[in-house]
Amino acid sequence: MHVTMSEKKQQERIAALQEEVHELQRKLGENEDAAKIVSRHIKLLHRYNEAKDAAQILIGRLAAHRQTTISQIHKDYGLTKDD
Repeated sequence: MHVTMSEKKQQERIAALQEEVHELQRKLGENEDAAKIVSRHIKLLHRYNEAKDAAQILIGRLAAHRQTTISQIHKDYGLTKDD
C-alpha cells in the first residue's frame, strides 16, 4: 500500500528536514566539516587501541616475569576488566 502525501505536506516535511540539518550544523559548528571530524575521531581511536594493546603486552610480560596471571596483575593494580 502506497500512501501519497499532498504537495503541502511534502513541502512542510522538506522544510522540517532542512531546519533539522541547519540545527545540527549549528551544533557542529558553522565552518566544521563532519567528515573531517569523523576521520580525526577514527585516527584517535586507532591511537588509543595501539596504546591499549601495548599496555596489555606489558602487563602480560610483567605477569610472566612475576610468574602469575594477567588477572592477578589487574587485581594487584586495581584494574577492572574494562581497563
